[in-house]
Amino acid sequence: MSATISIHKIMSTKLVCVGLDDKLGMVKDIFDNMKFHHVLVVDEGKLLGVVSDRDLFKALSPNMGTVHESEKDLACLNKRVHQIMTRGPVVLEENATVNDAIHLFNTQGVSCLPVVDREGKPIGFVSWRDILKNLRIRPTAQAATTSA
Repeated sequence: MSATISIHKIMSTKLVCVGLDDKLGMVKDIFDNMKFHHVLVVDEGKLLGVVSDRDLFKALSPNMGTVHESEKDLACLNKRVHQIMTRGPVVLEENATVNDAIHLFNTQGVSCLPVVDREGKPIGFVSWRDILKNLRIRPTAQAATTSA
């Protein structure tokens, strides 16, 4: 895979979006039932933030799902997305390349990069896993490294 390839070639366009006032219980259901690790937070179609499965995990009571679970523990599911989301996330513009994504992953310490259009509306996202899944070693490059 060449680093100059358009991000459009590898980005996921299956977006799961939530609103600012949606409850964490809904986000938990998404993470529990789908193979997503990030949801995008939008308002009027514009990207405002991201919630990762780690953000949710930090916000939940450690007693949830145990015999020690109480009403107070369950109440954390009523918190709102805006209370735990990462605001103003690092994004890629729609004309970005894989190299741009790699640079941001290496310098910004993020695990997901939403891809937005010129109006700031999400059109996709890319994770470091997407880059690894699409990484291809050219036979000539592999031969050069093994003979060295």
